Amino acid sequence: MTEPTNSMRTPLAKARGLGSAKSGVHHWWHQRLTAIAMVPLVLSALYLVLRIAGSDYEQAILLLQNPFNAAILLLLIITGFWHAMLGVQVVIEDYVGSDWGRITTIMMVKAVLILLATLSALSLFKIVSI
Repeated sequence: MTEPTNSMRTPLAKARGLGSAKSGVHHWWHQRLTAIAMVPLVLSALYLVLRIAGSDYEQAILLLQNPFNAAILLLLIITGFWHAMLGVQVVIEDYVGSDWGRITTIMMVKAVLILLATLSALSLFKIVSI
């Protein structure tokens, strides 16, 4: 249905019924929360990397086997990949034109990121269980 050119309706009235303006708020909040959560996790991981840098293999394994350090790295893996998934989805939604292409690309990227997150977590579990 098209609006007559001499319509007295306001832009807000014209936009009503064209979709929910609140649909992206949940996604937006998750991006912000994961970004905030990653600040201390990344700083802690950098500290671990600096501690591992000067050590030999056995010392590095012992450092990573510490439950606190392993938990930090696991949280970083989960939060980092979740944040990446949210961010890449926004980019795809903004720049991929067709609905079919957008949905397909989002599904493929999510599958790859979930696979990488799983492999990262399993690698950490393997190091912890040595």
